[in-house]
This record gives sequence, structure tokens and C-alpha cells, in this order.
Amino acid sequence: MSLINILQFPDPRLKKIAAPVTVFDEALAKLIADLFETMHEAYGVGLAATQVNIHQRIIVVDVSDDQKQPLCLINPEITQKHGSVLSEEGCLSFPGVYAKVQRAKDIVVNFVDQKGHAQHLKASGLLSICIQHETDHLNGVTFYDHLSPLKQELLNKKLEKNRKRTL
Repeated sequence: MSLINILQFPDPRLKKIAAPVTVFDEALAKLIADLFETMHEAYGVGLAATQVNIHQRIIVVDVSDDQKQPLCLINPEITQKHGSVLSEEGCLSFPGVYAKVQRAKDIVVNFVDQKGHAQHLKASGLLSICIQHETDHLNGVTFYDHLSPLKQELLNKKLEKNRKRTL
């Protein structure tokens, strides 16, 4: 396994739309393992392949407290959304910043697993939010795009301040 560099906003590659996965082989299994390792190393709960400049429809999530419930969704398609929740989100492509985003409270998602088998999942709470967030990445959408212009401006200032601190 190896770590993959995570793209940082405003990198234009974060806006690319990911293509469906059609080949389920050892290379895919290695990529998924690398995505999980990268996500865990960055202390994240979700990561989309788009965030590491691989434009395939793959997301990995693990919202468990002990990081022992990994879930990989390939070609995810959210088929149902119910309710609404406003929650604070962060993103590995936006280090050190958080913003409140409106999402569906509960979702139903169809996807295929690592072996190409069709799956169906009902998700709520943090898992629902995480799947929606990561699926957005596959569609070239970041949580920044869900914010008002004023909140986008504030987030830009915070990102700039964080960048200056790390130089």
C-alpha cells in the first residue's frame, strides 16, 4: 500500500467528473487499499478517488470510532433522499476549514463492491452525510459549491490564512 497526494482546493482537477469503473481487478484492489491508507493517514472519514486525481467513481468511507468499518462504494448512485440536516463538514481537500452544509438526513444508495457485485445501502447520520459529500466529489462538486457567496468568501480567507501559516 502507498499514500497518494490529496489535491487541495482550488485545484481545477477537483471539478472533473469521474468515469464509471468497468474493470474489477488487482489494480483496482490496490487503488482501494491506497485510498483507505491515504484517508486514514489524513485522519479523514471519507475520500473520493477524484481527490487524488484518479477520475474513477470510487469512494471509501469509515465513520466508525475505531476506523474498523471500512466501506468502499464503486459507481455509487444515490436513489433516494429523505429529510434534511444542517451539519458541519470538513474536507481533506480543504485542510483546516469547516462549514455548515445542508444535506439529506437519510439516503438510499446503490453501488457495486470491489468484486463487482451490486449492493444496496440505507444510510443515515454521519454515514449518509459522508456518502453524499464524497459522491459530490465524483460529480465535480465540493462542499464549497453548497455555500453562499459570503460563506465562500470567508472560507477563502481562512484557507489563505492557513496556507500562509504553513509556508
